[in-house]
Amino acid sequence: MNGDAIRRIVIVGGGTAGWMTAAPLAQRLARHPTQPCEVTLVESPEIGTIGVGEATLPTIRVYNEALGLDADDFVSKTQASYKLGIEFKDWGHVGNRFFHGFGDFGPALAGLGAHQHWLRLAQAFDKMPDMENWSMPSIMARHGKFVPPNEETPGMTDAYSYGFHFDASLYASYLRDYAVARGALRIEGMIVDVEQHPETGFVTAVKLRDGRRVEGDLFIDCSGFRGLLIEGALKAGYEDWSEYLPCNSALAVPCASVPQLTPYTRSTAKEAGWVWRIPLQHRTGNGHVYSSGFTSDEQARRVLLDGLDGAALDEPRQLRFVTGRRRKSWVKNVVAIGLSAGFVEPLESTSINLIETAVGKLLELFPDRDCAPELADEFNRVMGIRYESVRDFIILHYKLTKRDDSEFWRYCANMAIPDSLRHQIELFRATGRVAIVDRGGFAEPSFVAMMMGLGVVPKRYDPLADRVDIRVVHGHFAELRDLIAQAVTRMPEHGAYVASQAAASVSS
Repeated sequence: MNGDAIRRIVIVGGGTAGWMTAAPLAQRLARHPTQPCEVTLVESPEIGTIGVGEATLPTIRVYNEALGLDADDFVSKTQASYKLGIEFKDWGHVGNRFFHGFGDFGPALAGLGAHQHWLRLAQAFDKMPDMENWSMPSIMARHGKFVPPNEETPGMTDAYSYGFHFDASLYASYLRDYAVARGALRIEGMIVDVEQHPETGFVTAVKLRDGRRVEGDLFIDCSGFRGLLIEGALKAGYEDWSEYLPCNSALAVPCASVPQLTPYTRSTAKEAGWVWRIPLQHRTGNGHVYSSGFTSDEQARRVLLDGLDGAALDEPRQLRFVTGRRRKSWVKNVVAIGLSAGFVEPLESTSINLIETAVGKLLELFPDRDCAPELADEFNRVMGIRYESVRDFIILHYKLTKRDDSEFWRYCANMAIPDSLRHQIELFRATGRVAIVDRGGFAEPSFVAMMMGLGVVPKRYDPLADRVDIRVVHGHFAELRDLIAQAVTRMPEHGAYVASQAAASVSS
């Protein structure tokens, strides 16, 4: 047995980030036959959790499958529904409406993405239908239909994926039960002090208000915005992105659900921000993300409540934030995961994905007790790229606006943006090509959907597209559109499919 192996992991903070971290660590380490590792999570009922992430990206399925979670049981226990993407309303200009679906626009032709061939057809034919008509998840969402794609023997109409809408607090509880059943220890208490080694600066223990000490070799900071360990003790520093992402406030409120359970998140741009609508089985989640520099809290509250499609079930909950990230998420023997590592507003449901990425990378780079700084450097490099690529993708939504109906949108249209994003926009506008900075992040179809949805139509298409007979291209698009329509017609309503999954869980 390795005498330098990590034997005690302490996770500071519960909620979504804490229990998403604890579950795979307990699964792999807590009861290991030769090198068991104690996994302890410390949380206090006095500190409320943000409940980050009621909507997810499709990557959550990989996380759940790695834990061996039963899909039907998960849907039932978290009151989940399915998410095919996000509908955007009034972004780019008032009256605009488009869909960012979890899928492409059909198979590649001659090695080129379908959008390159669509651009060619759009130049050759008047009144070419919107490219969204060749997006399987977009058409499914438009008709309120859902079934999972056939991933074993996929056909032309299976090129889509899906995420979930779920109750974040129920998901955290679900993972808590999972982690505890696999050996994780839960300690309830308020941390009042952090002890560090006088020479190395490593965190050695956290002290609770009742006098208990919780010692560890590796500490994971899931304490939320305050960053109790990563910032409070180790002073990692914070990179503020407010100049690019001016929204700094949010109000959230649940409302009664409506009969039609839509398989997508809706984001509607408002005068000083945007509002979300996330349909769950037992309620609908709603929120207003806004900039306090361009509107008042009371006006933001009014915008949120006036837009509900069901009776409010509570008073709106206020949240303040500063978009950005820690300069380093891993310092010495402390790794920050979740809001303690950074925050990019929830416009594309990236919060849980960032947790998944961090947990996965920690397991990949899992240290000995000396926590080699080279491991921290690699973790920080990868997470830095991920956070910045997410940042740029979110900025894109604001920058590419033609709205001038409020001071907020005029600011967004004229604000400076990172050079990395400027290059992506200019490249796409000129040539239809997409520069992907982070291969683990948003892929080409997402950039195509957002840029074209926001009104950026490339001036040219890839010249290699001209090497394919245009009659073949036209026939391909016509066939695919017919196949999509036929497939969607046969699908069940989303609400009916969810009910069947919940029923399957109960019967099992």
